[in-house]
Amino acid sequence: MLLDTTGIDAFKKHISVSRETEDKLKCYADLLVKWNKAINLVSKNTLPDLWTRHFLDSAQLIKYLPETNHKKTIVDFGSGAGFPALVLAILGVGEVHAMESDLKKSMFLREVSRETDAGLIVHNNRIEKLEPFAVDVFTARAFAPLSKIFDFSQAFLDASKAEKNPEFLLLKGRNVDEELTEAEKKWTMKVSRYNSLSDDNATILNLKLL
Repeated sequence: MLLDTTGIDAFKKHISVSRETEDKLKCYADLLVKWNKAINLVSKNTLPDLWTRHFLDSAQLIKYLPETNHKKTIVDFGSGAGFPALVLAILGVGEVHAMESDLKKSMFLREVSRETDAGLIVHNNRIEKLEPFAVDVFTARAFAPLSKIFDFSQAFLDASKAEKNPEFLLLKGRNVDEELTEAEKKWTMKVSRYNSLSDDNATILNLKLL
C-alpha cells in the first residue's frame, strides 16, 4: 500500500502521536488493505481516505474519555475492522475489549493487535452470551440504534453499578435525532453532542443513563 501522506498529516494535525504509535497505525493500515482483499472489513472506496475516514474518526473519541483514577476499561460493540477499538488500543487509552461475533473479523483484530502490540482483548462471541464485567466506557461505530446498544449494555451496566456509572461514546450519522427520540421513550439519559472532526454529517454522542 502506498501511504497516504496527506491523510497522515491531517490525522496528526488533530491527534498528537509518537513516531512509534504512528508506525503502529501504519502497520494497521497495511494489514487492513491486505485483509480487505479477502474479507469485507471496510468499503474499498474508503481506503484512499483511511486516515481521516477511519483512523481520525476513531481517535477523536480520546478527547471525551472520562477521567479515572484507574486504568480505563472500554468495551466496543461490533468492532468489525477495529474502529474505534483497535485505534484506541494502539493509542494506549486503557484496557480495550472488542466485541465481534464474526470469526474472520476477530482473527483480523487479533493479528493487528499482535503485530502492533496493542493489547486489544477480542471476544469472538455474541454480546448477550458473554459474562459481564465492570466497564468505564462503551463505544460503538455503525453498529446499532441507541436503544439496541443500551439493551446490549444492560448486563455490563448491572455489573458496573457497585463501582461506577459507565458512559457511552458513540459515533453516529445522519439519523442521530431519530435514534435519540426513540431511545428517550424507554431510557432517561444525560446527553452531550459534539461535531465530528472527520465527517460534517456525523455526531459524537456522549451519554450517561440516569
